[in-house]
Amino acid sequence: MSDKLFQQIRKFIDLSANDELVVNKYINTLQLNKKEFLLHDGKVCNDLYFVEKGCLRMYFINKKDSEQITQFALDGWWIADYMSFMNNTPSNYYIQSIEKTEIVSISSQKFDDLLKELPHLEKYFRIIMQKAVAASQHRAKLMYEMTKEEFYIHFSTSFPEFMQRVPQYMIASYLGLTPEYMSELRKKKL
Repeated sequence: MSDKLFQQIRKFIDLSANDELVVNKYINTLQLNKKEFLLHDGKVCNDLYFVEKGCLRMYFINKKDSEQITQFALDGWWIADYMSFMNNTPSNYYIQSIEKTEIVSISSQKFDDLLKELPHLEKYFRIIMQKAVAASQHRAKLMYEMTKEEFYIHFSTSFPEFMQRVPQYMIASYLGLTPEYMSELRKKKL
């Protein structure tokens, strides 16, 4: 049973009790401990992940051998390497839990079968994908038009929950800042 998932789906489309039973046939629930991996570089991302409770991060290792975080997923968010998932190709990313996390996963094969059985779910997945692309485009725009300090202030005021739950060095990586510079900004802001 996936209460948060069903609540989130209902924000965008109608979902009957019978639809919930169908969805439950196709999903798996997992409990992750802190720092547990769902995906490693070089492996195919065979699943879409929905965070019921907790926090995940997606990152790659850059040319300087540093982690570069590209995405976070808190309660009620989806995460996956969509290119790997869609094309069944090896991923360039890692997906890891930041804290104890409960997730719902659906494999690529089960995903296709679910959409055949409940075609109206395609609308839900289209909407969340559009929202994800829009958020990614907005983030890219802000990174180019704002100074690093403005970008940090925007992020910290727009997403205070991240500032409380995610380690500062991870937020620095996501924002393209060094941990030292972020520490300076935090002191300046306080």
